[in-house]
Amino acid sequence: MIEKTYLKTKPECKVKFALPAETVGDAKNVAVVGDFNNWDSTANPMKKQKSGVFASTLNLDIDTVYQFRYVIDGTEWLNDDMADDYVPSPISYESNGVISL
Repeated sequence: MIEKTYLKTKPECKVKFALPAETVGDAKNVAVVGDFNNWDSTANPMKKQKSGVFASTLNLDIDTVYQFRYVIDGTEWLNDDMADDYVPSPISYESNGVISL
């Protein structure tokens, strides 16, 4: 799930990335990675909510297109069903999600 909130005072969008409990199962660590953090799985760990949802909110520049994915427990890569688009990954046979701001 992706929620976008455009800021009136800055050229940024507050983006909330969230994965439901049924998607992550009994995962211990979930991170959102992408162009915005150099695909670093330690840069933006998602926090587990009481409901079991893992979520992270980032302020990203508007008028920009970012590729992103989720990393579960450091080994499983996952796309978001709510991504704006999908493009082939330059490093694997899979696709990356795209968010357009």
